[in-house]
Amino acid sequence: MGRQRLNSGNAAEKELPKAKLNKQSLQNVGKLLSYIKPYKAKFIGGLFFLVLSSLTGLAFPAFFGALVDAAQGKQHTSFIKADLLTIGEIAMVVLFIQGFVSYFRITWFVQVAEKSLADIRRDTYFKLVTLPMNFFANRRVGELNSRISSDLSQIQDTLTTTLAEVIRQVIILVGGTILLTIVSLKLTCALLCVLPVLIAVAIFFGKFIRNLSRQAQDKLAESNTIVEETLQGIANVKAFVSEAFEAGRYDRNLRDVVGLAVKGAKYRGIFGAFIVFCLFGTIFCEIWYGSYLVSIHDHDFTFGKLTDFIVYAAFISAAMGSLPDLYANIQKAVGASERVLEILSEQGEPVSINEKDNLVKQTIDGQVAFDNVQFHYPSRPEIQVLRGVSFEAKAGQKVAIVGPSGSGKSTMASLILEFYHPQSGTVLFDNKPASEYALTDIRNQVAIVPQDVLLFGGSILENIAYGKRNASKEEIIQAAKRANAHQFISGFPEGYETIVGDRGVKLSGGQRQRIAIARALLKNPAILILDEATSSLDSESERLVQEALEELMKGRTSIIIAHRLSTIREADKIVVLEKGHIVESGTHDELVANEKGLYHYLSQLQFESAVSADKPSVVAE
Repeated sequence: MGRQRLNSGNAAEKELPKAKLNKQSLQNVGKLLSYIKPYKAKFIGGLFFLVLSSLTGLAFPAFFGALVDAAQGKQHTSFIKADLLTIGEIAMVVLFIQGFVSYFRITWFVQVAEKSLADIRRDTYFKLVTLPMNFFANRRVGELNSRISSDLSQIQDTLTTTLAEVIRQVIILVGGTILLTIVSLKLTCALLCVLPVLIAVAIFFGKFIRNLSRQAQDKLAESNTIVEETLQGIANVKAFVSEAFEAGRYDRNLRDVVGLAVKGAKYRGIFGAFIVFCLFGTIFCEIWYGSYLVSIHDHDFTFGKLTDFIVYAAFISAAMGSLPDLYANIQKAVGASERVLEILSEQGEPVSINEKDNLVKQTIDGQVAFDNVQFHYPSRPEIQVLRGVSFEAKAGQKVAIVGPSGSGKSTMASLILEFYHPQSGTVLFDNKPASEYALTDIRNQVAIVPQDVLLFGGSILENIAYGKRNASKEEIIQAAKRANAHQFISGFPEGYETIVGDRGVKLSGGQRQRIAIARALLKNPAILILDEATSSLDSESERLVQEALEELMKGRTSIIIAHRLSTIREADKIVVLEKGHIVESGTHDELVANEKGLYHYLSQLQFESAVSADKPSVVAE
């Protein structure tokens, strides 16, 4: 195992960060251990059997010594006076009891750990999915996924294995030391003067060598990155004649890897020599000294007692050696507990995990308005995104929001969906503040078709049904037909059972958009948000999607966020945003007529771009 860790060709182990053990960290662990309460009967039973198993394990060295003395016709101790056969029979009975006890200890600990960890996983995931958008804006998905996978797995290992092993090794260490003292006080004093020092040095050496190994692994990972970058950008490497530069960079990195690996090998050799000479030398000297005590019949010291001493010494040596690693695992578990509790202590949104509690209680006709809304993202308080925005969309109206990139258009969509809340001003639905509605009432009656549609990795049927999870297949097919999606779906061999792949990668952009529209149609919202839903499509896909959008917008309030002004000519009202302000508002014809207005300027720019794109290119001969 040691050789594998120090070989530069092996993968480095990703270690979880450790936490210091103090009053606060132990209180945090106590909060998670409260999840054991429903299963405390089995947990206490497992602890009882663990103690019993450890104590019966300490009896076996005495049986070994008794067998040696009985074979020589000597009495081992005043407690064990039996012959060889009787000692063997007693030992087998104790062994059976230990096996029986160990079975319940292991199974009950695992049952308690698995069930309590499942509860922690469930609560952590439930908390995650109900946290506000600002929480996710400040954290990476990989980091959050690590909380549920790596951190909780570390806690699981601690509950199932580490905790039991710590208790077991402490019992062996304390009980073994007491029994060593009973067997021979002289040998015990000699051993305890040397053994802790040797184990401490061995642990220090081990950590030092592991650090060198990890440094070598990091350097090796850097060299792999160089290879990956070079091969991915091979065209640039060749275009800039950088083959020699990349080769030199790779060679220097490999030299560093070799240097660290060789340095580690040297220290490993020193460590091996230390183990052979000092540790095994100590054991040999103990046996040598013990043999001398046997030869002089010191306090009736026999070969059987020497055997007892040697086995007990091996027990406590193993216990001493394992405790630092077990302590490190507990530190990792404490650190993992702190990171999990950080999620569990976050303030979630008022959304129930019970789907029946999220049914619509207050219906919205479709009127939506902004009243002097001021907003900045909580993570960027220095950047004011919306500055006193006021507008109204009456029920059934089509209201377009246009403006340069970064003017705050998509932010307005997020505020309508209650992803964020304005710092001042009010978002109103049917002339009532959003705060007077349940959050789920608003989101159940608002749908969004974004520019970049995210589909889940299941089937087309499942993705459309996400808009209404109790919908029948007939309703889903009808929604797909209205969204211009039924034809291409039917063209797949598996039809509606076609798997779309991760994020919908097996479908084109236009197909994904039409599935998103079918999903929104199935939801049948009072308010619809179209966030640049056709901006990244080719002409044919845009035509099909636009037809589907026209069907989707019928009879409902539609907030259309668009870059292409040609798609919003028929809007009832167009709101023009610039740097968080509404600079003008009106119909397409009214805004185009204002030659000094921003909308006229943007319209003119897009018209000129379209004309230049349609001109045939002239080739010089």
